[in-house]
Amino acid sequence: MAGSGGGAYRAEDDYDYLFKAVIIGDSGVGKSNLLSRFTKNEFCLESKSTIGVEFATRSLQVDGKVVKAQIWDTAGQESGEMHRDIVGLCTSTLGVTMRGVCLEKERYRAITSAYYRGAVGALLVYDVTRRATFDNVARWLKELRDHTDASIVVMLVGNKSDLRHLVAVSTEDGQEYAEAESLYFMETSALDATNVDNAFSEVLTQIYRIASRKTVDAGDDGSSAPSKGENINVKDDVSSLKRAGCCSS
Repeated sequence: MAGSGGGAYRAEDDYDYLFKAVIIGDSGVGKSNLLSRFTKNEFCLESKSTIGVEFATRSLQVDGKVVKAQIWDTAGQESGEMHRDIVGLCTSTLGVTMRGVCLEKERYRAITSAYYRGAVGALLVYDVTRRATFDNVARWLKELRDHTDASIVVMLVGNKSDLRHLVAVSTEDGQEYAEAESLYFMETSALDATNVDNAFSEVLTQIYRIASRKTVDAGDDGSSAPSKGENINVKDDVSSLKRAGCCSS
């Protein structure tokens, strides 16, 4: 059950573990509103596209420990249209233009690397009313896996589930893709808050439990246990823990 073991915790300066998660997906799928709903319980109908990178934090209680998540959000268009434009110009132009655009390509790569660096969890978001955003999930997943450890916990999120009359991506399609790629899956609505807490909490809970299992596997004496306030960095293969099938009805 999504979110089992996760609970709200408001004392932001007091935590046992800290780790980083990222939200990725096409522009306009609702990433910023999901983050705002989870961290501040707010939703803005006129939310503008994210420019650059933003992040917010929230702490949860997981299995009696306080886990603080730093959740990063970025402009969804950066990974797709901008990257393709840059690559195209780099391969088809000459002189100053080519040099300048190729410098932008390197800048893009540096920004992308910094965005993903240290992330141990991710929400990969598409809009259930826009099929193209689901079709682009594979590209986002490849970029994520190219820049993170293989053990990263990933939740595939079909957002805007409140718009049932406009659905272009079925729940079954989302579940099937998640199962094929060993991802968790959930449908959410940032507008009415459906499953938002559950989606984030499931990711954070699984990361914590994987880290805890690592500690147990390291030795019964507890000498390898993470210290209070330590940044969690999960390195083990956790494919056996990833399950599809957590979804809205």
